[in-house]
Amino acid sequence: MDFCPKCGTVMLPNENKLKCKCGFEKDLSIDETNQYSISEEVSSDDNIVMVDKEVSTLPTTNETCPKCSHNKAFWWLKQTRSADEAETRFFRCTECKHSWREYD
Repeated sequence: MDFCPKCGTVMLPNENKLKCKCGFEKDLSIDETNQYSISEEVSSDDNIVMVDKEVSTLPTTNETCPKCSHNKAFWWLKQTRSADEAETRFFRCTECKHSWREYD
């Protein structure tokens, strides 16, 4: 893998040259030409398996849901006011999926 000396982007092979999107080109020798190739083939081992269930990557905490009283919830932060004020913390119950916010 070579990087463009002008802009730092990865250079891609095209015929007997490495070309960059900024227009820079580098000639390749015959030995170098055989080294570089682009392939979009996907082997059967790389197939993506779709699972028909909800997968969440949000962190969880011990917080009581106001709707069902379950004691575990996902949480995230969001800037809802101006930048000089604190973020708002949101929760979503892991059981009933009810969402609410924490007011300071």
